[in-house]
This record gives sequence, structure tokens and C-alpha cells, in this order.
Amino acid sequence: MHDKTMSLAEAAALVPDGASLGIGGSIMSRTPMAMIWQLIKSGRRNLNVSRSMMSTDGDWVVGSGIADRIETSWCAQGISWGLSKVARDRFETGAVVYEEWSHLAMGQRYHAGAMGVPFMPMRTVIGSDLERLAAGKVGRSTCPFTGEEVLLVPALNPEVAIIHVQRCDRFGNAQIDGLPFMDIDLACAADRVILTTEEIVSTEQIRRAPERTRIPFFCVEAVVDVPFGSAPHECFGLYEPMMRHLDRYVARANSDPRGGFEALMTELVHEPADWTQFLERIGVAELVEAMGRGRSIYRD
Repeated sequence: MHDKTMSLAEAAALVPDGASLGIGGSIMSRTPMAMIWQLIKSGRRNLNVSRSMMSTDGDWVVGSGIADRIETSWCAQGISWGLSKVARDRFETGAVVYEEWSHLAMGQRYHAGAMGVPFMPMRTVIGSDLERLAAGKVGRSTCPFTGEEVLLVPALNPEVAIIHVQRCDRFGNAQIDGLPFMDIDLACAADRVILTTEEIVSTEQIRRAPERTRIPFFCVEAVVDVPFGSAPHECFGLYEPMMRHLDRYVARANSDPRGGFEALMTELVHEPADWTQFLERIGVAELVEAMGRGRSIYRD
């Protein structure tokens, strides 16, 4: 156990070009947007990105050029806006390879990676187009106990995982409020884990509720203190999505998936000197409103 705290830029240096990168959270929940922002700002290239279900983060990693391959079950701009025109443009032109799996298959692959086994059996993809599209990467087998035919999906072990949490200590003992999604398996499956957190608390506070610690220190290589690190997405119990900002973003991105998106990246990523300046682009009023809605779950 040692102090693993560092800046966003220092953490981004742990992600080399060409690495396989697993992103925690799901859709618009606990997305490590600050870390993705920094990877784009740092000019990473040729990343192989995986996530259970992608949203604005998918737009960012695909449209910015930091990723040349995506493995996921869904890539949209969020439930309210449908499929991403930015991602669709990059996938259809071949600029980025899209490898589609079912949501359960993504979970099973991370779970196999976390267990240290080469594959995991499942039933649900059998006979679907997903099985056909994954030809050569999946295989059928017969259960030696029941004789039932099952599909085997390969383990997924990202070289780096980036995960956002509500709180952790400086050693990387992390607590997650609300749904953990696939983050525990992702943390155990990855070679190294970068945590961004809403706050760094004392180890004594972590030990007062050990059952809430979902990711242990020995999985973690870096801890970055980033309040509003999921913005403009949500972080359960702290803030909800910043919908007005996202409405404006989607309208501009969809109106021009190339030039419009590049202008957004300049405005939201390249011009701000740090994460605080990015948050200023969202606006204090919207941040405060999102925080009020997020914390309302604790009110009677």
C-alpha cells in the first residue's frame, strides 16, 4: 500500500498508444469522462476501447481519433437521442472498427478475464446474427455434464481500465454507490486500473464500512481526485446528467458529424486548460441543478 494519487495528465501517461482500454460505468452512469477528456487532450492514438454500453463517451473516443477499434454492445448518444451519427459515420467509412457483442456477452467476457480463465459459456447469443458476426472469435461446445450445446466467449483483459467512483482512499480502496455495473470484474480483469474519484477520503473512513468497498487497493495503480469527473453524465447520489448541455451537444454533433464534432472537441477539450475550465463550459447553474437532483434521493 502506497500513495497512488496523481494528476489527470500523469494518469494519462500510463495509457500508451495502441493499448486496450476498458471503460467503466454504463451508458450515462459513472462514465470516467474526465479521464477520457485527458486522453484526447494528451493525443493518444490507436486505442482498442471496450465498454458494456457506450454513450457520449463513444462519440468522444471514436470521433476524436484516439480509438481505432470499439468492442461494445451499444454505441449511441444516450437513450433520449438514439444512435450516434458521429460513431455511425466513423464505423460506416471504416475509420474505426466496430466489434459488436451482446450486453451479457460483454459481462461474461470481463468475468472470464477477472477469473483468470480463457472463456465463459453462455446460451443467449446462439443462433443470432451476433454469433455470425463474431465467427472465429466464439465457438460452440458441448457441456460434459448435461450434453447441452453452449457458446464460448473469450476472456477480455484490457491492458488498462479507467473507472470513476464516488470515493476512495489514496491507496485505491474504492467504494461505489448504486449499481456497480461490470466495474468489479473490469477492475480484476485489467492489467492496471486508473481510478478517478469524486473525493479522496481517509482509509479510516473506508474501514468504517468495509462492505461498501467494491474495488480493493491491490487492483489499482493510480488515483485521481476529480470532482464532477463524470460530467456531463451522472454519478449516483451526487449529480444527475446535465441534460441541457447534452441537448446542445447532440444537436451540434448530429447536424455535422465531422466538422461540427471537430468544433465541439476544440471547444470542450482542446481550448480548456484543465477540467475545471471544461466544467465552466457546461455552466455553474447546470452543475448546481444536476447536483440538487442527484442528491434528492437522500431526501424524505
